[in-house]
Amino acid sequence: MKNKELQDMADKVAGEFKSEADFEAFTKALRKQFWESTLEGELDDHLGYEKHSARGNGTGNSRNGKSAKRIRSEHGELDIEAPRDRNGSFEPKAIAKRQTRTRGIDDKILFLYAKGQSTRDIAATIEELYDVDISPTLISRVTDRVMTSVNEWQQRPLDPLYPILYLDCIVLKIRHNQRVINKSVYLALGVDIEGHKQLLGLWLAETEGAKFWLSVLTELKNRGLNDVLIACVDGLKGFPEAIAAEYPDTKIQLCIVHMVRNSLKLVPWKDYKAVTADLKQVYQASTELEAQDKLEQFAAVWDERYPQISRSWHANWPNLIAIFDYPAEIRKVIYTTNAIESLNSVVRKSTRNRKVFPDDQSAVKVVYLAIQEASKKWTMPIRNWKPALNRFTIEFGERVTAHL
Repeated sequence: MKNKELQDMADKVAGEFKSEADFEAFTKALRKQFWESTLEGELDDHLGYEKHSARGNGTGNSRNGKSAKRIRSEHGELDIEAPRDRNGSFEPKAIAKRQTRTRGIDDKILFLYAKGQSTRDIAATIEELYDVDISPTLISRVTDRVMTSVNEWQQRPLDPLYPILYLDCIVLKIRHNQRVINKSVYLALGVDIEGHKQLLGLWLAETEGAKFWLSVLTELKNRGLNDVLIACVDGLKGFPEAIAAEYPDTKIQLCIVHMVRNSLKLVPWKDYKAVTADLKQVYQASTELEAQDKLEQFAAVWDERYPQISRSWHANWPNLIAIFDYPAEIRKVIYTTNAIESLNSVVRKSTRNRKVFPDDQSAVKVVYLAIQEASKKWTMPIRNWKPALNRFTIEFGERVTAHL
């Protein structure tokens, strides 16, 4: 139908309305007709013949009247008649048996939940937007179904190679045995051979530790991840050893952002900018040799006041120098855990409204939904991926080319 014909039809229909109430009654009738026609079509498909068709004779099943059903949608409540079959084997998809909300409402509930709203806040929002009364208990039941998706997602097979793997965690407050404790949400973010980000899994544990990270890495390997070229991690003690246990050929790059952040913890504001600028001279050096020289210069200036900074950089030096094997544009790919830090930011936004989670499952649901929302934007390869992959192909040979 052409635009002119559509406009003429709209003008004709609009001319029939005398008031806003007439228009609302008309749209409500259209919605009722849509849902009832959809269900009738599904029943036709289930039975294998249309209503009143002679093809239905002797098939062993037939229509068996209709049931009154009230559904809630984005447009309010609607009373419809749902068709039945005699054998009771008809399972409609558009609006399932015992379903009282359309998919649009469920999607809105999950979206608001992912943004960190409480069940009571969501109930109030849905009522305000759509004039639909939904209890917090019902909202909990909707979000509980997410756990099925979480379990399937957490067990899905992985690619055999992720050239880069970022590992990090964030801390949430969760109620446990009538007290509130800190628990760590472990996140593993991979960059696949095409340069796209994929969150490989999330795990919840009471504390962050290298031992638990080892169990995470073991799980990743069991799910098919056989090789990682470079792992970008924070400065947790024992982390490099945990990675080497499962992926002995993987290069370790400690996150520069974490190193700088930890270095500045005890630096007062009067020296903050100067110390930051001198540290930048170290990690932005052109070569490892130049970086070592800059670190010695830093120590000469600042060791008298902040000796722990250069001591920490010297102690972690073997796992800080992987970036110096690459040109500047590739360093930005592996230089920091910015990729996972941005993901952490999304998670924090969704959890900051909840000072305390009532249980582990509640925390996992919110984090998972926030991640799914964020991943919708991961449609392009990460920046400078093509030159990085070309360099990896030359450096790592068949470890990369076997997957191209």
